[in-house]
Amino acid sequence: MIATLQDNGEELFPIVDPEGRIIGHATRKECHGGSMLLHPVVHLHVFNSKGELYLQKRPQWKDIQPGRWDTAVGGHIDLGENVEQALQREAQEELGLTDFSATLVTHYVFESARERELVFVHRTIYDGPVTPSAETDGGRFWSLQEIREAIGKDVFTPNFEQEFTRVFGTEGHLPEKSQ
Repeated sequence: MIATLQDNGEELFPIVDPEGRIIGHATRKECHGGSMLLHPVVHLHVFNSKGELYLQKRPQWKDIQPGRWDTAVGGHIDLGENVEQALQREAQEELGLTDFSATLVTHYVFESARERELVFVHRTIYDGPVTPSAETDGGRFWSLQEIREAIGKDVFTPNFEQEFTRVFGTEGHLPEKSQ
């Protein structure tokens, strides 16, 4: 018998105000079920030294945007966890990254028809091994030209497209190197 992966609807997320202060908590199911409760997430954009951006493919079992390409690392901040702890945990869980230095680029509120997230966006330049986990459907490095050509063609998650344009501009310029 093959186990089917799925999101844990009972997992607890902190509920925050737009500045990130915790004001309560709710389950994943509540947060993703149209309640519009603001909950925090981390994103990590992983560039290699050639200026290519690693993207993960979301597996079909995900409850939000299955089968689309997305930010290299993206995940919820668990109740009781801070931004840096969540970033390190998610990078390890999703891509096997342990030895990297990330820079906070920005944070913003993302809203879709189903949810609201306070997104903490980070970047890093990384040339080490990338080992995608079962939480993803694999991934690869994309040239910035490939990304620009695929925007608006239902290849990427809407959140990735908006964030890519917001953070890197319409030309998708490589950010300055992280320390």
